[in-house]
Amino acid sequence: MDLESIYALMERFERSALSGLELEQNGTRLKLEKGGQAVAAAPAVPVAAAAVAAAAVQPAAPAPAQEEGEYIKAPLVGTFYAAAGPDAAPFVKVGDPVKKGQTVCILEAMKMMSEIPAPMDCVIEEILVDNGALAAFDAPLFRVRRS
Repeated sequence: MDLESIYALMERFERSALSGLELEQNGTRLKLEKGGQAVAAAPAVPVAAAAVAAAAVQPAAPAPAQEEGEYIKAPLVGTFYAAAGPDAAPFVKVGDPVKKGQTVCILEAMKMMSEIPAPMDCVIEEILVDNGALAAFDAPLFRVRRS
């Protein structure tokens, strides 16, 4: 993880509703917390600890109320993509029935594309994230109804 990636992650974390984030990649461990102490341990990037400690830490904003129902949530922080490419059809639309294991979206984190599968058979009731927007860890991506 290079210093530029760490700075970009810190900026996105600061703007998010997350209160904490922990990431480990290629021997580099990064931990960010809001409302408390920000700490990083990065043997491969010794400057990272000073950069994270210098970051302005603001208290987390209260989470918006969620509607009743079940959700497919983000298993990682990343950029949400509704389709495999700019000209491709979206993986799912509101009202679509989805089978367990079917890809519902892609999350991109540090140039790695991760297909996100449906955890159950369900019907997509609402898409909660805009295409190209940053999705926080454990943030709801879709509101669904079991089928």
